[in-house]
Amino acid sequence: MNERLVIIPTYNEKENIENIIRCVFSLEPAFDILIIEDNSPDGTAQIVKRLQQEFPSLFMIERQGKLGLGTAYITGFKWALEHQYQYIFEMDADFSHNPQDLIRLYEACVHGADMSIGSRYVTGVNVVNWPMSRVLLSYFASKYVRIITGMKIHDATAGFVCYTRKVLSSIYLDKIQFKGYAFQIEMKFTAYSLKFKLEEVPIIFTDRTLGTSKMSRGIIKEAVFGVITMKIRALLGKIKKGTDAGKL
Repeated sequence: MNERLVIIPTYNEKENIENIIRCVFSLEPAFDILIIEDNSPDGTAQIVKRLQQEFPSLFMIERQGKLGLGTAYITGFKWALEHQYQYIFEMDADFSHNPQDLIRLYEACVHGADMSIGSRYVTGVNVVNWPMSRVLLSYFASKYVRIITGMKIHDATAGFVCYTRKVLSSIYLDKIQFKGYAFQIEMKFTAYSLKFKLEEVPIIFTDRTLGTSKMSRGIIKEAVFGVITMKIRALLGKIKKGTDAGKL
């Protein structure tokens, strides 16, 4: 059985989904794919179902509607743990994350990291096709997170990540509170608080050229105020390692 699983949440990704699936399946070593599909009205699920006839390592969970990025990944994490995967990846469907970089994230974990992060900011600012306002917002959001949390992470909101099984099996996934940008911060901060080794891998992030961005002001607001909540919970000793999470 393959030990590597890429989780890709989708909502209205018909322009990208077939190409991203084919790119991932062209990689060596091989990766399985789990699509978390939120009832896209554009027919994304139908495209995935057609490709499942071609690729036996392509899996899909269909949900009733658009339930949030965080809950999509939590659903995928639980499925990955149940199916005994050892390396579990988060990746966007829109090619903002280069599938080739999955190999570098995987190698970082093989060589000692408990969690590897595809980082836009560890070697400067490596973002293509973003307006300056969005670059500054994202960059200074990560600076803000470093100051509040104490994490030595340059890209705390990054959504291109590899988790080793032991990280996810040590986190009480049902207690993860946030859905958007704050979800990405919360997962990293939880792993950091549990003393796991986090390693940043420099990547170039290219904004989508097809489809519509899912970014919203509500997601950003959640991140700003969520960081303070996370820090308070940590100071109160409420972030603890799960003893049975891996049995999910």
